[in-house]
Amino acid sequence: MIPPEQSANFVANMERVLDVYKQPYNEEYPVVCMDESPKQLIEEVASIPMKPGQDARVDYEYIRHGTVNIFIANEPLTGRRIVDVTDFKTKADWAKFIKKISDEYPTAKKIKLVMDNFKTHDGSAFYEIFPPEQAKELWDRFEFILTPKHGSWLNMAEIELHVLNGQCLNRHIPTKEKVIAEVEAWQNHRNNANLKINWQFTNEDARIKLKKLYPSIQN
Repeated sequence: MIPPEQSANFVANMERVLDVYKQPYNEEYPVVCMDESPKQLIEEVASIPMKPGQDARVDYEYIRHGTVNIFIANEPLTGRRIVDVTDFKTKADWAKFIKKISDEYPTAKKIKLVMDNFKTHDGSAFYEIFPPEQAKELWDRFEFILTPKHGSWLNMAEIELHVLNGQCLNRHIPTKEKVIAEVEAWQNHRNNANLKINWQFTNEDARIKLKKLYPSIQN
């Protein structure tokens, strides 16, 4: 979704994200995108066995087993991605996933993390679950770049989530363990194939295609 009218706040945050995306690869300052999405756990109650000359059929009855949360991070310039499946998406769950990202980049001086501006995405979460020294170390390892409200489409991790949902999670899965197994196989395949995102949208494009959002262009 894009704001329906001029928004200096939107374009300011959008241009910051787009500036980060055009930076060349630097292993000491990797650009990583992070997003999250729920997955409903559904068990099919009954199926009708396949008969000669007839395809198998599935009954429409099913049992809901709640939901799990899927965290995903991807480094667009290297084709690397990290996925984690959790029971919830609390501040603590987010903080633990950020720690997981940090552990994947032990030699990085600063990780530039693009993410949505959710209320759970707050540095105070580190201090709620980690000792102060470790919390401060995590806080210092990241530069958080927040997408603007109505600007989740600017987060390249959302693209990876769409691929994950389309290729792996577009069917009924009954248990968290099954989701984890499916997601892990998908992650390994995508990483081994070194599949990258070729992002083309720039600030120059935005000032033309989204000029209605720029107050300075309208004045």
